[in-house]
Amino acid sequence: MAIHLARVSLLAFTLCWSFIAVAQVPVPPLTGRVTDQTATLTAEQKAALEQTLQTFEARKGSQLAVLIVPSSGPETIEQYALRVAELWKLGRTQVDDGAILVVAKNDRALRIEVGYGLEGALTDATSKRIISEIIAPRFKQGDFYGGIIAGVDQIIRAIDGEPLPEPSGNPAGGIADIQQYVPVIFILALVIGGVLRAVLGRFPGALATGGAVAVVAWLLAGAVSIALVAGVIALLFTLLSGGMGGLGGGGYRGGFGRGDFGRGGFSGGGGGFGGGGASGRW
Repeated sequence: MAIHLARVSLLAFTLCWSFIAVAQVPVPPLTGRVTDQTATLTAEQKAALEQTLQTFEARKGSQLAVLIVPSSGPETIEQYALRVAELWKLGRTQVDDGAILVVAKNDRALRIEVGYGLEGALTDATSKRIISEIIAPRFKQGDFYGGIIAGVDQIIRAIDGEPLPEPSGNPAGGIADIQQYVPVIFILALVIGGVLRAVLGRFPGALATGGAVAVVAWLLAGAVSIALVAGVIALLFTLLSGGMGGLGGGGYRGGFGRGDFGRGGFSGGGGGFGGGGASGRW
C-alpha cells in the first residue's frame, strides 16, 4: 500500500511539474536592446531608448536591455527575469557587465536583473531604490516610457561609477550598428559629395565628404569605430560614383537599415548572472 501511494505521489508530482514547465512564459529571442511584447512603447519611444542603450554600450562596453511582457506567471518576476538573463547572456564574457530591466505589465511587477560584474555598482539596495523612487511612481501615473527612461538613466549613472575594461572595437552587434547608418551615409555622400566634388575637385571633394560624414556618424552613434567606417564608405562612394550622377537615376538600393537590427543583429556577449538585483511593484 505504501509503495502504491509513493508511486501515485511521484506520478502526480511529475505531472504537475510537467504542467508548470509547459505553462512557463517563453523567453523571447534577443533581437534588440528593447523588446516590448505589450505595445506599450511607441515606435519613436522604442527607437529613442534603443539609441540610448546603444550609445552607452559603445562608450562603456556594458550591455543593457529592456523587456516588457504581459505576465511572468506562473513564475515570479524573479524566476522569470533570471531565466531571461541566463538565456540572453548580456554583458561581456568574464566581465559579466550586463543588466536587464524586466517589466511584467499585467502583474504590475518589475525587476532589475544584474550581472556578476555590476553587483558592486548596481547593488541590490541601489536597484531597489531606482525601482521604488524612480520607476514605480511614474508607472503608477501610467507613464511607462517616462519610468523606463528615467530608470535606465539611473542604471547608467550607477554603472558609470564602476571601473570596467574599455570597450574593444565594436560591442556585440557592432556590424548591425553600422548597417543601420548606411542609408544616412549614402544620402549624405550623395548630397555633400556632389557639391564638394564640383567645388574642390574629385579627390579633395571625396576626402572632405568622408570627413564630414564621419563627424555626423560620430554625433549619431557616439562611437569612433562607426564614424571611421562611415567616413571611409562615404569617401569611396563619392570617389567612385561621381556624386549624384553616379547612380544613374536608380537611387540607393541597399538592403540595410534599422529593420536589420531588429532581425537578429544584436546578441549577448556571454555574460553571467547570479540573481543579483531587486524587484518591486506599482
